[in-house]
Amino acid sequence: MHYDGGLIIDNFKKQDNDTLDFIYRKFYPAVRNLVVLNSGSEDDARDIFQESIVVIYRKLTYDDLTLSCSFKTYLYAIAKRLWLKELEKRRLSRERLSAWEVWEDEGIEEPIIEEKDARYRLYQDHFMSLSEKCQRLLRLFYQKVPLREIAELMGFSSEKYAKKRKYQCKENLIKRIKEDPRFANL
Repeated sequence: MHYDGGLIIDNFKKQDNDTLDFIYRKFYPAVRNLVVLNSGSEDDARDIFQESIVVIYRKLTYDDLTLSCSFKTYLYAIAKRLWLKELEKRRLSRERLSAWEVWEDEGIEEPIIEEKDARYRLYQDHFMSLSEKCQRLLRLFYQKVPLREIAELMGFSSEKYAKKRKYQCKENLIKRIKEDPRFANL
């Protein structure tokens, strides 16, 4: 069956299985190549593709989105943005880990940490102890991603709920930091 842009959008909104199968067969290979050729795995590609589909569905359903480009172009642009954010998140995690691994691998004692480094380390320790969802939400917020977009990316029902969850995660982080004995010495 042949689908034009308008038919894809109309049937996509209706969650038509044939259209969803068509979208997967027709457009997944481009997203797969984007991810796999840029340091990702097949599983990463599937996750990014699924997340992109969810973002588009929400935009079409709740924001009444009208596309000014082809469906393929729009899907690819969303997948690219999601993958770049994922790569950035992984890069930051890798940099943080590699600094600590050097000391462990070589048996070198940890150097004396300046006060601002100690604050950062205290923050990082407690940030990393938050749930994955809270970490992701706060990272998106600190990257100045709009709450509306955070709600879409995180699968929240509304921007208001995203704001509430951000507040809860942030308060939880602050509480953990303040309860840490190291906090009193900083």
